[in-house]
Amino acid sequence: MNMTTTTNTSPSPTLLPLILLTSTLILSVLLFRLLRLTLRLILQDYHAFLALGPGGTPSTPRGYLQISLLRLFALRNPLIPPRLPAPTSPVPQTGLLSTIPIPRRHGPRPTVAGIAPHRQTTQIPPGGMYTALTAAITSLCAKHPSTLYAGTSCFEKHSTGIFCRGGCGGGGGGSKSPRRTCNGEVVHGHPSDGSMHLTLHPADVRVVLEMGWGERHPLAREKWWLGKRSVPAGFVMVYAPRDGEELAVVMQVIRAAVWWVSGLELEEYHSSS
Repeated sequence: MNMTTTTNTSPSPTLLPLILLTSTLILSVLLFRLLRLTLRLILQDYHAFLALGPGGTPSTPRGYLQISLLRLFALRNPLIPPRLPAPTSPVPQTGLLSTIPIPRRHGPRPTVAGIAPHRQTTQIPPGGMYTALTAAITSLCAKHPSTLYAGTSCFEKHSTGIFCRGGCGGGGGGSKSPRRTCNGEVVHGHPSDGSMHLTLHPADVRVVLEMGWGERHPLAREKWWLGKRSVPAGFVMVYAPRDGEELAVVMQVIRAAVWWVSGLELEEYHSSS
């Protein structure tokens, strides 16, 4: 007579509630720790956003949320230039900096953070350099009052910018013209770090990137979202000039921006020093 013994390996009915309770407690602790870590990282990121100072986005929780959403659309590599205009495009195929070559910037690039505000956080020059930059830009406006004027930046809403009278005067019109900027804004500066944003011809963007003088804004995408764009594809941050020689180079880049936005070529910049 064969007898088969069956071993029952399932948990005892009296232990099952204890196992479920223990698993629930462990999961709750893990979720609590994960939530606390997430909130800590968000708080640190929010304070980093505030530390960049005023910009185009309000320094509020709502502004932070807006920027956090815009990160999904940010350029993966701000050092890749936009495409050149198509041969059939009414705008020029070459930029202005091909006729006034600029030297390579010395040293590594500064560290840049943020979207709006978008600022450099290292290699910040003394305040006197930003004063010199502002004076040079003011002088440029004074020399060309029929072309340029100063006003509050349309992009930043805080700092001073220079604009072309009549907005985009460079041809290739229409609301989607690559030369179109916010109310014809050419450039605006950032007092907190000495850097600036301006709009350039795609070929001039390439020169600025390759020579180490700046990088594209994170939202300077070539494709439009729902028929709208945040900033032009040629929207570039130019790093803060650290001395008079760099200021002279930066002013030539600003001259290229004036040409691209307005279609008018100004005389070359010459330092008064």
